[in-house]
Amino acid sequence: MGSTFSGSRVNDKMNVDAMMMGETGDPISEPTIDTASTNEISELSKKGYAKMKENNIAGAVEDFKAILEIEDNNNYALVGLGDSERKRGHFKDAIDYYTKCLSYHPGNNYALFGLADCYKALNQYHKAIEIWEQYLVHDDRNITVLTRVADAYRKIRDFKKSKQLYLRVLEMEDTNAYAVIGLGHLHYDFKEYKDALYYWTKMLELNPGNVDIRVLTSIGNCHRKLKTFDQGLIYFQKALDIDPKNFYALFGMADCYRGMNQQFRSVEYWNKILDIDPRNKVILTRAGDAYRNMGDYKVAADYYNRAMDIDFDIYAALGLALICKGEGKYDEAIDRLSALIRDDPKNYRLYIDLADCHIKKNQKSKAIEVLQAFQRQGLRSQAVNDMIDRLENNRPLF
Repeated sequence: MGSTFSGSRVNDKMNVDAMMMGETGDPISEPTIDTASTNEISELSKKGYAKMKENNIAGAVEDFKAILEIEDNNNYALVGLGDSERKRGHFKDAIDYYTKCLSYHPGNNYALFGLADCYKALNQYHKAIEIWEQYLVHDDRNITVLTRVADAYRKIRDFKKSKQLYLRVLEMEDTNAYAVIGLGHLHYDFKEYKDALYYWTKMLELNPGNVDIRVLTSIGNCHRKLKTFDQGLIYFQKALDIDPKNFYALFGMADCYRGMNQQFRSVEYWNKILDIDPRNKVILTRAGDAYRNMGDYKVAADYYNRAMDIDFDIYAALGLALICKGEGKYDEAIDRLSALIRDDPKNYRLYIDLADCHIKKNQKSKAIEVLQAFQRQGLRSQAVNDMIDRLENNRPLF
């Protein structure tokens, strides 16, 4: 078996013939059939996979079922039918075919591979891992399978096993893109942004003349998380040079400018996203925040209300309350924030903003009472603790 699998494998007669052989090289299809039938099965299988490659799945199914009329439980046919259903997204039907094949032909690598991919597609990663590890018993240096197992361990958040397998692949092939990218994702998922940055930057070195936009945005996101926003801008801009409408690049540009407190630049990119997706509630709220921080309350309120018209959004509702506070409408802000606390009693930020409204009205005792109400729920927030301490000891709040 080779290290890669694809629908074109039937064009290679050696691969097709290999499916007829067991681990010892003996035929695994029982009972033995005549040479003419064997040749017919081989041709039908080739036709079936050729049709599948052309996306003629119905035609492929006909060819594979024709094989079963020649030989019951033929491994060509059962794997082919499994592959056909898998390509159509009928994963449970594909599982039935692969499982049936394995019941008659234990250890059939194509059936094992297809079965594992089905479980992966169904997000049943533990089952997929179990099957891929069965495959590795027969071929423990198959890079395609090793990277898939590493990916699956990453999905179930087993950092140690995932990293071990990715590194094992790199020991065999130090420029393997799947392993390098996988390590980038793995470290990013576990908030190890500097390590993730190392691997994604390595991808640029491996493919200097063919830059993948997803690698550029991933590097940008690492800088965003590390708060090296000026460096993030460089990579997000490179991504936009490739695709001016890429959501992740536009979002990254806007968020980096937000982090640099250049709100006037961030709204430029929030609005570019809204030109493409005008009903994106999250982006409407982000744009509202930017305009509010610039002191343009009228425009900010328009964005928040547009978000609220789509569906209730606590951040848009909070933004409207903060506009009231910014305009000195403390009673209205208190009403809005109190209503939000009733719906979201564990959100510490709401208590801090509500307490601040009472402070603005010279109601220090009420502000302390609001903050203590948060603490009485058994919740912890350093920001709340610090604010109470400053109020009780008459120290400046900010």
